Amino acid sequence: MLQRPLTGEPLALDLVNTEWVDRGRSCDLFDEPGGVESWLREHGLLDPEPAGVAVPAVEAALREARAALRAVVERTDDAADAALNDVLARGVVRRQVRGGIVGDRVDVQDPWRPAWRAAASYLDLLQDRPERIRRCAHPACVLYFYDTSRNGTRRWCSMDGCGSRVKASRHYSRVRARSSEPS
Repeated sequence: MLQRPLTGEPLALDLVNTEWVDRGRSCDLFDEPGGVESWLREHGLLDPEPAGVAVPAVEAALREARAALRAVVERTDDAADAALNDVLARGVVRRQVRGGIVGDRVDVQDPWRPAWRAAASYLDLLQDRPERIRRCAHPACVLYFYDTSRNGTRRWCSMDGCGSRVKASRHYSRVRARSSEPS
């Protein structure tokens, strides 16, 4: 199984990050045997069969939601919004009261529950701090993160990975420029 470079992000961004680039090669966790089940299990979304829905149907819904989420984080336009709204239309939140306690009941079409939850979690991020949803500053990286740093200036998906590569590249360029200067 492929080792994903960035995990632990909010559900929506973690779904987007199931696609990444490794040494110039596109990787997709869902193309790996057991990749979908692994992602669902990681997020507590794996329904045991036969009571649950077949994984291929859930995978198709997740792929559609992932494409819609990637579209809205990469660009804000009517088409991207419409694609995400199509995923969100698969479920509804109903307010209710039981025993004097107010709560929400979520009704989602099977097999859309995990995909809908990821899309709904993106709305939570938009309502909280949308400016903190960021793409990694490394030009070849396609990963997104939610900046939880105190001052909100995080630039890299990982300081150990992309941050180090960019800093090393800048250093190499400076050293090379100095060595090519006439004495």
